[in-house]
Amino acid sequence: MIPSPATRIPTRDGREVSVEISGAETGVTVFLMHGTPGSRLGPKLRPSFLHQLGVRLVCYDRPGYGESSRHIGRFVADAARDVERIADRLGVERFSVVGRSGGGPHALATAAILEDRVDRVAALVCLAPHDAPGLDWFSGMTDANVRAYTTADQDEPKLIESLRLQADRARRNPTSMLDGLRGQMTAPDKTAVQSSAMRGLLTDTYREAMRTGPYGWIDDVLALRRDWGFDPRKILQPTLLWHGERDNFSPVEHTLWLAEQIDNAEVRIQRDTAHFGAMEELPTVLGWLAGAPERILEPAGRYHSDQV
Repeated sequence: MIPSPATRIPTRDGREVSVEISGAETGVTVFLMHGTPGSRLGPKLRPSFLHQLGVRLVCYDRPGYGESSRHIGRFVADAARDVERIADRLGVERFSVVGRSGGGPHALATAAILEDRVDRVAALVCLAPHDAPGLDWFSGMTDANVRAYTTADQDEPKLIESLRLQADRARRNPTSMLDGLRGQMTAPDKTAVQSSAMRGLLTDTYREAMRTGPYGWIDDVLALRRDWGFDPRKILQPTLLWHGERDNFSPVEHTLWLAEQIDNAEVRIQRDTAHFGAMEELPTVLGWLAGAPERILEPAGRYHSDQV
């Protein structure tokens, strides 16, 4: 039986993860890993659009976000066990997985660790491991991201206080998060988020992400800057890596580095696109994960929101 929206599923270590499922009940199951910060709210596609793609989409709050219990000291690799638990409760043996931005490493971890259960994996605007050999990790990244990740390495209490203040502002004024990001965006990203519908979608997911505090965000940043707990070279499934060439939140060189590690990786670099362009690419990527033939997809009405 499929749980109702926002169902809480217990983990084996006594936590709970909050899960929402939409789309084709008998379709290909795909787990969507949200960004950093983010929540199960997406942005995700409308159920009717998912039906067209033949996708049953499973979204969940990573620990500390939304309605999911915190998992202090978690590693990127720990996402695989949460996905495994959710899949077991749903009675799903095989599935695919996609992650955007900070969700990308968690999607790759799931593929590497649950190799016998994951059919395909995709990572959009993904970061590389903090110690990736030969990669200048901070090159081309926004000053704000450089400060956050450097602080995670050097002064954890300062990072916690900084993200706590930002989360408090986001709870009082949900548009503050997007307003702060807009000042750092390249032109393609400003275009990608200019519609009131997309701004509403992003505001919704940020509001839900911070609803119980900054803890998911804090733990994501710390996890991304420590050992991930898995080797990307262990990923054997067909893998799609997508990146916008003008991304300055997760620079494109990170995806190019990952492509050199993963034997079955197909790399798609899109010119004149940046970080938030990944949201427009998601329908095509979901079709690829479901094994559907690629086709031109109408953009109108793709995303699910009370504001659309």
